[in-house]
Amino acid sequence: MTRLRLATTGDSAALAALQARNRAYMAPWEPARPEEYFTIVGQRADLEAALDRHERGDAVPFVILDDDGIMAGRLTLRGIVRGPFQSCSMGCWVAQERAGKGLATDAVATALTHAFKELGLHRVQAETLLDNIPSQRALQRNGFVRYGLAPKYLKIAGRWQDHVMFQRLADEA
Repeated sequence: MTRLRLATTGDSAALAALQARNRAYMAPWEPARPEEYFTIVGQRADLEAALDRHERGDAVPFVILDDDGIMAGRLTLRGIVRGPFQSCSMGCWVAQERAGKGLATDAVATALTHAFKELGLHRVQAETLLDNIPSQRALQRNGFVRYGLAPKYLKIAGRWQDHVMFQRLADEA
């Protein structure tokens, strides 16, 4: 069973190793990253920033653990907005050697439960590149509905790229 747990700075070394091993695999789906990002120091800085956002209530940075408790990726609820919006965006990645085994689908399901039941959010949105079919399937298996296309939404792999927009509402749970 896939598990999520809150990331800690103690995850820096494991994440650096996972990121380094999956650098080429993830490159088409990620922003261009500086060399330092793939080091323990870079991952520690990334985690510290994510945990600062968590302390402010703006994000929940999780690590994804496989059935054996081995780190397999990350999932983050980010851009949490309160007030009448009660919404956030979700981003997720799973290591190449763990892809296609349902880890992302399970992680998204767990994160939705956290977003709706623990955080009391109304809406979770997620965005994928047009050709990222595995991510789209993981979202659709969790009840996400495609609601639009955002032209040149994010700068991924060094260029502005279109993204498919998905959402899941709490009352659809």
